[in-house]
Amino acid sequence: MSQFILRPLVAALATSLVYISTPVFAETSSAADTQKILRFSEDGTPTTFDTVQAGTTYANTIVTAVYDTLYEYKYLKIPFELKPNLATAMPDISADSLTYTIHIKQGVHFTDDPAFPDGKGREVTAQDFIYSMKRHFDPANRSQGAWLWTNKIAGIEEWKKAGADYSKPLEGLSAPDKYTIQIKLVKPYPQLIYTLAMGYSSLVPHEAVETYGRELATHPVGSGPFKLISHDTTKTVLVKNPTYRHEVFHLADAGYDPKIHGSTGIAALEGKTLPLVDRVEANWVKQASARWNSFTKGNEIVNTTLQNEQLDTVLASKNPVTLKPEYAAKYNFRVQRETGMVFNVFNFDDEYFSHSDNPKTDAQNKALRCAIVKAFDWPQRISRFYLGLGEAYPGFIVPGTDGFDPNMDKTSITQDIAGAKKLLKDNGWNARNLPVLNYPATSSVRYKQFFEQFRGNLMKIGYPKNKIKFKSYATFGDFNRDIKNSRTQMIPMGWGLDYPDAENTLQLFYGPNRSPGANSANYNNPEYDALFEKAAVMQPGAERTAIYRQLNQILTEDCVGTGSFSRTRVRLWHKNVTMFPQRDILGNYLKYVDVQ
Repeated sequence: MSQFILRPLVAALATSLVYISTPVFAETSSAADTQKILRFSEDGTPTTFDTVQAGTTYANTIVTAVYDTLYEYKYLKIPFELKPNLATAMPDISADSLTYTIHIKQGVHFTDDPAFPDGKGREVTAQDFIYSMKRHFDPANRSQGAWLWTNKIAGIEEWKKAGADYSKPLEGLSAPDKYTIQIKLVKPYPQLIYTLAMGYSSLVPHEAVETYGRELATHPVGSGPFKLISHDTTKTVLVKNPTYRHEVFHLADAGYDPKIHGSTGIAALEGKTLPLVDRVEANWVKQASARWNSFTKGNEIVNTTLQNEQLDTVLASKNPVTLKPEYAAKYNFRVQRETGMVFNVFNFDDEYFSHSDNPKTDAQNKALRCAIVKAFDWPQRISRFYLGLGEAYPGFIVPGTDGFDPNMDKTSITQDIAGAKKLLKDNGWNARNLPVLNYPATSSVRYKQFFEQFRGNLMKIGYPKNKIKFKSYATFGDFNRDIKNSRTQMIPMGWGLDYPDAENTLQLFYGPNRSPGANSANYNNPEYDALFEKAAVMQPGAERTAIYRQLNQILTEDCVGTGSFSRTRVRLWHKNVTMFPQRDILGNYLKYVDVQ
């Protein structure tokens, strides 16, 4: 999920925060031998479990296990599909698409915690949702998720400006009764339901916020299937929430397909009560070699994602992906294209890449952008850095989302050295007047290798080597700060989808979202903006799909950057664990995992 910022290529949702903590409260769960323990693993560390700040995939994994959201994604369904979670049904939506009425389940309780009188968790009500949403617009919380509802929910900015008084009503959020939520919008927002499945929209009790303050970051109190009992930088431990509502797993509701999931053993989960394990030990193992060693021991972590250095050892074939017999005997695997993309865009604030009112300058700048795009070699990038696993495609719509066109002309992702040279020559560019290019990235071996490839390709079209420079940053925070302040010529970055809708990537080029917003390219095209605004309020359908594709075509024809590429992940898990790994959009999946 995004934090309304772009993310670096090498990791989904990197963070520059420093985390220091000790376990927050004593474990109360029995350690009996009969317990089912899931030793789960990820390659990063969450820094907070406060829902207004939980903007990483790692944090979202825990947040959606501890807290409830109104909706969630069907565990196994691809393309992604929502279903009710705390809500009793999908929303009732008014004819003008401005009012959403949502009923929630009765008899759901927050987990027992000292924050409540007598330590007993009270019933969850519609007011808890309203309180939790208001927290995003309280300036004291510095929410990372407020962008999802800014200028969309009626009256929320006015409530914020009036002092963010939680006792005061808010026009766009109300509770007609104890179990009914009503959301009023200022304009149609078809993606609203997706946001109600994100960890940001989790229901938080005010008692926990008032009791723990900033300690809520490591002492979450929710109504979800698990309860957090300890956390540090290497491990987070969850135990089954003893007061969790009765919930049963059904294959049909989960999107089960025997052709896809038959070999996983998931069919045996039919009719079982959730969650399926008693304890989850989420191990945050950043180093790939350490994670692989732990995984192959057989009695430690049960899942991993193959890294480049392991592919040749484990895989018998890359196309299609198959495991060598000795690994196939021990592990299940899933081949999954990431729900996001990596790309490199130009900064349209830069004098050499920007649009210009002078027709000659405008043509020259576009020719320079397009020549750089034509110089890029996607097959070389995929082969050298991803060992051939991944898919490059024209434009900036991720495969699997509405608007992606598999038949789109691939000229923009095809290296064309001769065409690039001609563009430069025809528009008056030569070795003397070509500008110095500063390629920005954090100082790491991998990013320097990306730069060397970038420079090598540009030299093939006649760009002087001494005019292509590496602009090094000590940390991602420093790098991101310059991007947010429009101080780089290019932005080599990645974006993980917040929800499965092309609007989430097309908004990266919407003019009003310019830096420090998500439009770090500072792209400003009135035709594009008008079309985006038209599509943004439309419900899914053929007309919206056509506009999405038109927007994508505008971006490729204007040569806004080299894009895009989605990496292919090979995920392994032990055969005594019943699961179907998913780390990106889904969330709330630990409750479905079983251990034999």
